[in-house]
Parts: sequence; C-alpha cells; structure tokens
Amino acid sequence: MPVVRFMESTAGRLARVVAGLVMVGVGVWLGGPFWALAAVGLVPLAAGALNVCLIAPLFKAPLRHKGSAA
Repeated sequence: MPVVRFMESTAGRLARVVAGLVMVGVGVWLGGPFWALAAVGLVPLAAGALNVCLIAPLFKAPLRHKGSAA
C-alpha cells in the first residue's frame, strides 16, 4: 500500500503529470508509431490533473483520496 499512499500525495500527483508530459512529448517528437506513446501518456497526465489514482482500486483503496480537493 505504500505505492498508493505515494500516488495519493502531492509528489505522486506531480510524478504522474510529469511522466505523462514526458511520454506525450517523446511520442510527438519521435512521431510515426510513437504517437501511440503520446496517446498512452495522456492517461497519467489526466489522472494527475484530476487527482485520481488509477491503481488504487487494485489495492482496495478509493480512486480519489478522501483528503483531496479537486
């Protein structure tokens, strides 16, 4: 559960946004079949922006942390 706690934190949210931006940037920069990477990168980017943890339900934790305000 430490992974979920980290992902629910501000640092985890920032990590998701940065990872998503990097994936989108690399996918756009390389082009061609790497556009798929850009599309997949939208998932962590949106999850971080909306402050949800998509892996939390796998660990029986809520999708959105109770203390989050968004």
